[in-house]
Amino acid sequence: MIEIRHLKTLLSLASTHSVKLSAAELSMTQSALSHQLKNLESQIGMRLFERKTQPLVWTQAGQTLLNLAHDVLPRVAQTEQTLQALHKGEEGRLHIGVDCHTCFDWLLPLLRDYQPDWPGVDVDVVSSLGEQPVAALASRQLDLLITSDPVKAAGIAYLPLFDYELVVCVTPEHPLADKPYLPPKDLAEHTLITYPVPHWKLDVFSRFLMPAKRAPKQVRYSELTLMMLQQVEAGRGVCVLPRWLLAAQPGFDKLVLRPLGKDGLWSRLYAGVPAQRASLPYVQDFIHRVADTMQPEKRTEPANDS
Repeated sequence: MIEIRHLKTLLSLASTHSVKLSAAELSMTQSALSHQLKNLESQIGMRLFERKTQPLVWTQAGQTLLNLAHDVLPRVAQTEQTLQALHKGEEGRLHIGVDCHTCFDWLLPLLRDYQPDWPGVDVDVVSSLGEQPVAALASRQLDLLITSDPVKAAGIAYLPLFDYELVVCVTPEHPLADKPYLPPKDLAEHTLITYPVPHWKLDVFSRFLMPAKRAPKQVRYSELTLMMLQQVEAGRGVCVLPRWLLAAQPGFDKLVLRPLGKDGLWSRLYAGVPAQRASLPYVQDFIHRVADTMQPEKRTEPANDS
């Protein structure tokens, strides 16, 4: 049976043209190397090279095996390197599911810097997850899920990324602009412009309006953040967005931002990952980069009524 050690011996002989030099290169005795070659010739029933020629003259059988060595050994070495990188967490797959409309504003620029540092990691982003994003994570369709709504599931770990405040965005002329903060009843008197996702997935509904048994006067939908802000600017309603996102929109810096409730409405973004993969270096590096890029906002002091 032809073995890797046989191919390495043949490749060395092709380089040194000497049994003596190849034996030294392979850390073998000359007799051990000669014995290995004789055994190989016995197995295939043919000579590998002509005896007593200098340099070595390969037979057709020997040249065939030498060609095999040139083809196989580099692939074996590359596979060994890949396996070592996988063991160290330097190679793998990071298919990211995004269960958050506003995340693309920071995610895509971050990945542009991340990918060159992890050339062995296959990175992709999935935006349309349907109603079961955690199921996609558990079934390994995804490797990481960015979400503000961690749903407990066996084998899934949720690692915190950063905290952020949701604020109401209005024009300076809007009646809500004069208020230091907005209780649910004030927001319920106006048209709310929001993303076209189920209301229970939006904190402004699930954690602010619904507990107070309030609903907006009207709801308008827009896929794009910039379009939402343009509609607010045109006086067609108000919107609720992360404060960090609005700070990144210099073209709308004249709009007024107001907290939701006295203490503000805060949320936290998580990275959901299979628990056994959470410690992989390329996963940890991605999470640390997000935390460093999106520095946690400082919670504001409770607003007073004056």
